[in-house]
Amino acid sequence: MSTPNNNDNNQKDIKPQQTIAQTSADTRPSYKKKRVIVPAITAVIFLIAGIYFTIHSFFYQGTDDAFVEGHIVSIAPRVSGPVKKLLIDDNQPVKKDQLLLVIDPSDYETALKQKEAELAQAKASLNIAEQQITHSEAQLKQSTQDITSAESRLDFAQKDFDRYSNMFKAGIASKQEYDKSKTALTVAKSEHKSALEQEKAAESMLQSAQAKREATLADIQKLEAEVEQAKLNLSYTKIYAPQDGLITHRTVEQGNYVQVAQSMFAIVPEKMWIVANFKETQLTHMKPEQPVEIKVDTYPGKKFKGKVDSIQRSTGAKASLFPPENAVGSYVKIVQRVPVKIVFTEDISNYNIVPGMSVVPEVKVR
Repeated sequence: MSTPNNNDNNQKDIKPQQTIAQTSADTRPSYKKKRVIVPAITAVIFLIAGIYFTIHSFFYQGTDDAFVEGHIVSIAPRVSGPVKKLLIDDNQPVKKDQLLLVIDPSDYETALKQKEAELAQAKASLNIAEQQITHSEAQLKQSTQDITSAESRLDFAQKDFDRYSNMFKAGIASKQEYDKSKTALTVAKSEHKSALEQEKAAESMLQSAQAKREATLADIQKLEAEVEQAKLNLSYTKIYAPQDGLITHRTVEQGNYVQVAQSMFAIVPEKMWIVANFKETQLTHMKPEQPVEIKVDTYPGKKFKGKVDSIQRSTGAKASLFPPENAVGSYVKIVQRVPVKIVFTEDISNYNIVPGMSVVPEVKVR
């Protein structure tokens, strides 16, 4: 009775095993096909990609060592003082000659008034010196006339004395007439000597007045320069925008005391360009005016148009602060990079492209 049941069970067990074996035998060829087809497809894809990139590299040269650059103008005061008015904020657009900041002008207004008063005093001294020169010249002229007159009287007195002296010796003239002529000669000599001394004194006074005028003129020139400097210092209390752009890196607040040459903020203009550091081996066919496709990391789906503006006449390493010294025994050749300036040929004002952003330019060299 139990034997038939065991046979039935064995038959039931054999059928599933046969089914599994048959299924495995059926699927083995398709699995082998997949193992062959997938690598083949992958190889074809890599081959096509290799061909594409080879052809692409023949016509284009690109690099990811490229960044956006711009003329960033750092604004610093030329005079010190507390900030009285701050008329800007971060990322605010400004126009050229727009008033940005005012430093308290009180000290500089006072300094200007003081220098102007000193200048006025020097000009008054110059007026006095001019009057003294005029007076001294008149005295000198009068002294010259006095000398001429004294010389005439002296000549007359000398001749009169000689005549009376001869007459007195001949007994014709009296002793009284002789003494009178002698006294007249003495007086004439004294007057002539006094006239000469007065002329010297007048000349000395004239030279002194002229020297004082020259010194006063020098003081006036100096004070005029100081007045102009005071006016400049006063004008420096108002800081205007040197160009159009956006305010950035603002570190000053209203009420801060700022020092000369202290950086307060910067102005970034709208004009941007790209400095791309290409390998020297990529520059064989590169030249200015070649078209460029520019990918900006900020806008991954956008390709901007540009062109090669210029190629730097030295490598980046050679233009650095400490250029490498290659004349050493342990020299290892390294492919150098040369900065290339690329400019945009389309309007980018509607895009937020700022200096320092990473870009990937591709130059069409053929």
